[in-house]
Amino acid sequence: MDEPFEEFQKVGKDGFDAAIRSFGEVNKGFQAIAAEVTGFSKRALEDSTRTFEQLAGAKSVEQAIEIQSQYVKRAYDAYTSEVSKLGEMYVGLARNAYQPVKSALTKGPSSRTNAGTP
Repeated sequence: MDEPFEEFQKVGKDGFDAAIRSFGEVNKGFQAIAAEVTGFSKRALEDSTRTFEQLAGAKSVEQAIEIQSQYVKRAYDAYTSEVSKLGEMYVGLARNAYQPVKSALTKGPSSRTNAGTP
């Protein structure tokens, strides 16, 4: 008589546990992404500061244009690399966050109730 209720409780507990693990993975992923964005921002600021100092010391317009051109190329390359890395991090975050839910779904009620049936 109590078996369906116990099964319902077990499914609810498994779902809740999966949600908690999933939220934990999301939290870790967002922390890693925030750390990466912070690091990128710091590196970009340092590079732009160095470039400004070089521009301030430029002896000619041609030298200033060359310094600016090199900076734009470095900034573009760094940005495209960072966007690619962040994209991979978001994909990993989604994969890791879904894994506990996927595990809970594969252990659904039909697999538990049919496990003891011949």
